[in-house]
Amino acid sequence: MSTSTTSIFTFVAQQVSIYFGIPMLIAGVIGGILNIIVFLSLQTFRQSSCAFYLTIMSIFNTGLLVAGLFSRIMISGFTIDWGQSSLFYCKFRLFFLNTFTLMSLICICLATIDQYFATCSYPRWQQWSNFKLAYRLIIAFVLIAILHNIQYYLFYNHIQLPITGKISCIITNDIFAKYVSYWFNLVFIGFLPIIITVFFGSLAYYNVRQLTYRTLPLVRRELDKQLTVMVLVQVATNFFTLTPFNILSALSLNKSIMSDQIVACSNLEHLLQIEFQTTFINDEPFKLGQLSLLSHSISYIDTCKFIFNEFIANNNKTLFIDQHTLKLIFNCTQYDTFAWELVKSIRSLSQSSCP
Repeated sequence: MSTSTTSIFTFVAQQVSIYFGIPMLIAGVIGGILNIIVFLSLQTFRQSSCAFYLTIMSIFNTGLLVAGLFSRIMISGFTIDWGQSSLFYCKFRLFFLNTFTLMSLICICLATIDQYFATCSYPRWQQWSNFKLAYRLIIAFVLIAILHNIQYYLFYNHIQLPITGKISCIITNDIFAKYVSYWFNLVFIGFLPIIITVFFGSLAYYNVRQLTYRTLPLVRRELDKQLTVMVLVQVATNFFTLTPFNILSALSLNKSIMSDQIVACSNLEHLLQIEFQTTFINDEPFKLGQLSLLSHSISYIDTCKFIFNEFIANNNKTLFIDQHTLKLIFNCTQYDTFAWELVKSIRSLSQSSCP
């Protein structure tokens, strides 16, 4: 992509962040505050456990706008990233952002399940819809969310990028990075809340349609209808906004795996060209000597990467190699005589982590 095209996209993203992001932030915060006022001012809502869940969800949504959208506007719209200058902000921004996101989705899940129990025709199941249980569940899930997301404080750190030299706020633990990508983003705040809310929302909608055939006070019937409509609107909004994002996230993970394999083969080929196809020294003893140097400079072997120590470069260099390439190196016998000497030399290394 040309520099001019990149500049155009950057400018467009900046303008969108400013002229769409700021009105969305203001409208969202005002709307969240109005939701809280409505739920707390009306007595019928104050006595409903479903309305309690929606109130807590509005609080977390408002906090999510401030912690997430506001910082994104500053980064994309005004190129001001406090996460680069402050390690405290780097850690706690992600902590609060993911805690608010997780709790918002938990609240809509609990509200949908609660409304299903509240509209159920079985009195025994209706007992599960009560304010006391809702209060305890919110406290429990808040504690769980805080303990879960404290990992963002532990594993997010400042790293200086080797190419640009800029400070970046990124995850420094590979295991936690994989957990966030494959479990937290795709499951816990991805497809799982959508499945739960759509399933129980459909059941609650069916129960509400049966209310006309049941003997209930008019106030209770209308309250159940209003709350069910509120919940279903939120469920539909989450479904149509989060589902495309989750699908794209899943596809991007698969795309990154494929791109890693392409980069792996390219990096391996480039390294071998440097070590074994030197234009001014091309005799086999020299190449085998370079191979021995390369072999003894490998710190450890992983299924995804080789890490070379300072014997090759002034600072550590990582060479990404996919599993297919590793299998070719250690198992394939379709090499010529000289190439097979290369394979046999590398085979002497530890292979405990190889596929």
